Amino acid sequence: MKAIVVTDQAAGTAGMKLVDRPEPQAAINDVVVQVYASRFVPTELAWPSTWTDRLDRDRTPSIPGHELAGVVTALGYGTTGLSVGQRVFGLADWYRDGTLAEYVAIEARNLAPLPGDVDFTMGASLPVSGLTAWQGLFQHGRLQAGQSVLAHGAAGAVGSMVTQLAREAGAYVIGSGRSADRQTVLDFGAQEFVDLDNDALEDVGKVDLVFDVIGGEIQKRSAKLIRGGGMLVTVVGPAGARPSDGLAVDFVVESDRSQLSEIVRRVRDGRLRTNIGNVSTLDEAVAALNPTGRRKGSTIIRVRP
Repeated sequence: MKAIVVTDQAAGTAGMKLVDRPEPQAAINDVVVQVYASRFVPTELAWPSTWTDRLDRDRTPSIPGHELAGVVTALGYGTTGLSVGQRVFGLADWYRDGTLAEYVAIEARNLAPLPGDVDFTMGASLPVSGLTAWQGLFQHGRLQAGQSVLAHGAAGAVGSMVTQLAREAGAYVIGSGRSADRQTVLDFGAQEFVDLDNDALEDVGKVDLVFDVIGGEIQKRSAKLIRGGGMLVTVVGPAGARPSDGLAVDFVVESDRSQLSEIVRRVRDGRLRTNIGNVSTLDEAVAALNPTGRRKGSTIIRVRP
């Protein structure tokens, strides 16, 4: 099969290569999925799991990409809940070869059914951003109706999901970004916009929940905005600053079939949309994943036409 591989962490996305690899086999509780579409998160090249296995042994050349939508072609021993020919989408294990390939072996529990009226490109754009937003808001942030949320990076893949899900849950949402992101953030449902280049973040006032995808100085300043009993939720590593009278949680997103089903249900009925930018083929993936300018929206690789 055709697959994108990486062998050199220092080279980053520039070190990606399109090669031929053996098709994977389904282990116990696995399925093999013919990948129709995949999304790649650039930060995964900084993750140890891209380069080593769970025992810290080198596993290169490794196939990156962990989000997919496709069709089940084989079942491993003991696999239940899915069937051959079924349309699925989901999130592959970090330590296994990923989804920038024509086929991938993946644990069945990491997949959810993809309804026939949801495009494969859309399905591949949902798992990381949708699950991160869902788990950060509701599982870790314990968001309630009537609370206020400051969503950083609200024009991005995760931030736009945070904005929409928080609004649907009855929260008041303030989205942050660069000045050029203003209209995009408001279109996704934020009631206010903070220009991080020109506005004073402190003018936001007190909020119940900060969803941080930036870290650094922005995270430290945001911690001071959280009112008593509030939450700082971050996905960029341990919180560098904690609220004086609240909690801070950093987490790594996990696959969850029921949450994936909730997310795709909202896509189907028009309550949730993703921020898809460039769509490319697998043959052109290396160039597409090495953009010369700023990325706008998620880059989706259509593995199968």
